[in-house]
Amino acid sequence: MNFKLGIGLIGLLLLSSCASIPSMTDSCTKGVMKTNGICSDEPETVELPTHQKLKNLPPAKEKPIIAVYKFLDKTGQRKQKGDAAMFSTAVSQGTETMLIDALKTASNGNWFRVVERVGIDHLTRERQIVRSTREAYGEEKKLAPLLFAGIILEGGIVGYDTNIETGGRSARYLGIGAQQAYRKDIVVVHLRGVSVLTGEIILNVQTSKTILSVAEGFDVFRFVEMDTQLVEIEDGMTENESVTRSVRSAIEAAVYELILQGDERGFWTIKWPVTKERIADEVEEIVHRAEIVLITEEENNKEEEKDEDVK
Repeated sequence: MNFKLGIGLIGLLLLSSCASIPSMTDSCTKGVMKTNGICSDEPETVELPTHQKLKNLPPAKEKPIIAVYKFLDKTGQRKQKGDAAMFSTAVSQGTETMLIDALKTASNGNWFRVVERVGIDHLTRERQIVRSTREAYGEEKKLAPLLFAGIILEGGIVGYDTNIETGGRSARYLGIGAQQAYRKDIVVVHLRGVSVLTGEIILNVQTSKTILSVAEGFDVFRFVEMDTQLVEIEDGMTENESVTRSVRSAIEAAVYELILQGDERGFWTIKWPVTKERIADEVEEIVHRAEIVLITEEENNKEEEKDEDVK
């Protein structure tokens, strides 16, 4: 009887663990079929919460022209495998592309005019080919000059710390146990704006994003049927937050804060939607600057009664 109970327990645990294993069936309800028969998710457009905040930002009254030359990983961190470091870097090396994408995402492209500087060599070569072709065909039309930027954005990934917080919990009773562990890493992004005319650093922002990794497991190790039959089962899953998405989220948050900071310091103006609260705030600000004292109708009537009594 105990042996049958043990077999039933094994079957139940195996069926429950199948939910965490990719499907090996011939039909996939969602996704595409790989050559080895495992279902995988279809490609998707990644829209993080910070991405939506940038898209929903009100447009600028006048779009500033921005240039990005280099925005690199300055940490020098390498991926760890055990106690040894690998050749692969710990964070993405495409941060310049992420920054340009974030700048063009702000208010659905209604915030910045971004000029190409990362691939400026390719651009100048192509323009030279256009000039040579026009000269060969006798065309006198000249190319328009390139736009020059008013602000250059500099910075990069300045910090990537692993294992800043670790922990977990576990429980075991009569050979049946469960455990859970987690680890927190952090990535730090610095972004600054430099005036092309004066070389002065006029804007500076630093943001950080936590990267969470969680591992869960369940195991059974016990004897049944008078200590002659052994049941041993292990099941678990590890979920790691994407480092690339975390870096992208930190960069988008830095761009969002840079826009707000530039508006506060007067380098550009955000076209906030007109609301009653905004009108009241602007009136209050004008009154405060002009040192005007507003009085209510009741106070005005009282002042008039006092004047009549004096007369």
